[in-house]
Amino acid sequence: MFDEDFHEEESSPVWAIFGDLMAGLVGIFVLFLVLALGFQVDLAEALKQERVVKEEKAIRLSTLEAALARPLAEGRITLTDGKIGISGQILFGLNSSQLQPEGATLIREIVEPIKAYIAGRDEIVMVSGFTDDLAIHDDNLHFQDNWELSSKRALTVVRELLKHGLKRQ
Repeated sequence: MFDEDFHEEESSPVWAIFGDLMAGLVGIFVLFLVLALGFQVDLAEALKQERVVKEEKAIRLSTLEAALARPLAEGRITLTDGKIGISGQILFGLNSSQLQPEGATLIREIVEPIKAYIAGRDEIVMVSGFTDDLAIHDDNLHFQDNWELSSKRALTVVRELLKHGLKRQ
């Protein structure tokens, strides 16, 4: 009788350990479930904020497009994702960094829409200058190469924008 009681006591702790193990696994599962749900809520909130930002950007772009409707319709500028492109022939003559009258007029027309587009935002206006791919052969132009000419053209446009009310950052 002593051996039978000893044998029964020896086998009962296995079920208790197994129960504790299963309770621990269920606890871990619940912890993972809570983390996954929290992650899903965070992602949903981030997506919601991203949609708001995208809608605001679309409104700003459509406002800019409406403000630039005339030069866009005339083909004097292009507008791609908030980037305004102006044909170099409108702004400058061949191998020149002097703004043509039509270019000066166009820059005056686009200053206000640009100011409205960047108003209240942490954005800057970037101006890039371009030239053709032909070497400069005229010694009277004071440009060593097309890089210097494109830099001077960009600077000329920046100065014209500032002259007509675009603020420095």
